[in-house]
Amino acid sequence: MQFAYTIIYVPDVAASLSFFEQAFGLQRRFLHESGTYGELDTGATTLAFAAHAMGPLNISRAHVEAHASADPLGMEVAFVTADVAAAHRQALAAGASELAAPAAKPWGQMVSYVRCPDGTLVELCTAMGA
Repeated sequence: MQFAYTIIYVPDVAASLSFFEQAFGLQRRFLHESGTYGELDTGATTLAFAAHAMGPLNISRAHVEAHASADPLGMEVAFVTADVAAAHRQALAAGASELAAPAAKPWGQMVSYVRCPDGTLVELCTAMGA
């Protein structure tokens, strides 16, 4: 078994791709001509976005739309960076909401949390043991 994808269901795939490009410096790999699916170039594991309309087509039922929830969903996407404070500021400047400012954790990591306009919860952190 190999972990291959994380797919986040969002209201506007192109907008989410653009936000992640601006906020986190990621590059777009693909956006389907229909606008209902897109991917970012993130290395071995793909971070992708699908339109909410695709959810019921794939799983034959409704799902919780992160952007419509007052609270973030109980899952996150994490990005490792050498400078959490700078990455945090960049995400906020791109339109993210701050959930937790950069802070040193007892185990040695610097960590912050932001929420993207599409509702995605993102952790920004230094590498473990760095």
